[in-house]
Amino acid sequence: MAATTSPEVLLDVLPYLRVLKDGTIDRLAGTQVAPPGLDPQTGVLSKDIVIFPKTGVSARLYRPSTAKPGHKLPLIIYFHGGAFCIASAGEPLYHTSLNNLVVEANAIGVSVNYRLAPEHPLPTAYEDCWAALNWVFNGGTGRDSWVKDHVDFERVFLVGDSAGANIAHHLALRIKPSDPDPKLKIAGIGMINPYFWGKEPIGGEVGDFVRKSMVDTWWNFVCPSEEGCDDPLVNPFVGGSPGLEGLACDKILVLVAGKDILRDRGMLYYDELVKSKWGGRKELIETQGEDHVFHIFNPNCDKAKILIRNLGKFINQD
Repeated sequence: MAATTSPEVLLDVLPYLRVLKDGTIDRLAGTQVAPPGLDPQTGVLSKDIVIFPKTGVSARLYRPSTAKPGHKLPLIIYFHGGAFCIASAGEPLYHTSLNNLVVEANAIGVSVNYRLAPEHPLPTAYEDCWAALNWVFNGGTGRDSWVKDHVDFERVFLVGDSAGANIAHHLALRIKPSDPDPKLKIAGIGMINPYFWGKEPIGGEVGDFVRKSMVDTWWNFVCPSEEGCDDPLVNPFVGGSPGLEGLACDKILVLVAGKDILRDRGMLYYDELVKSKWGGRKELIETQGEDHVFHIFNPNCDKAKILIRNLGKFINQD
């Protein structure tokens, strides 16, 4: 019997994916999809819709059992993490997290299924999420009835973890110059373990050579540019980046995790927010003893429940 040979690996982008010599992308995580429907634990109902058939951009919508005709609720527009190259709105861990967040916040949820790198290089993910945001506000007859009938458009929040928090930041900076009609209005941003980075290490990155190199590899893979890890998309504080005073929202919650290699970038973001001319309400919460997006991987632990509770409180505070 002839021996079988495995495809040769051209590039490892661990722990997310491998690029094979024939050009195939072999994703090692984030490929499973949970079906939408009624979640028996939370009573939240979900469904999938295609927002833009031309590009295939879709979303998973969530509606709590408390949604009644004429009863307007906050809207959470959610952007999932995964370093811009893995996962989806339907990934089981994200599906569970959105069910938990929607019931805690008593809100409608729109979890955006943006296209992934490297098949769709950045800034495709940002453009897809920008298009989804405009669909929410300007969908007209194409807008889904869950959004049209149940959303209070004065209480729309951008929420994301890791790469998704990065996306939320850039969308909020983009809103004012575009000035669509009707005008996009974002009440606040919830940033969970935001994915920001830079060439020069700061804080705990200085001595953490292994994880520093790993995050460098992730970014250079999804965004191969001359600026590298100082590209303004991932480093909001390099020269030429838009100032934080341009963020088009009233309040921001930054959530960091004590053991996360991205912790110090989230802390820096909050510190720069405090020093900036942005006049909104800002809050920083650190979860001690936990690593990056721990609440996604272990949603039933006490600290994950506290994190979701803090997000729900943030969304419903006046």
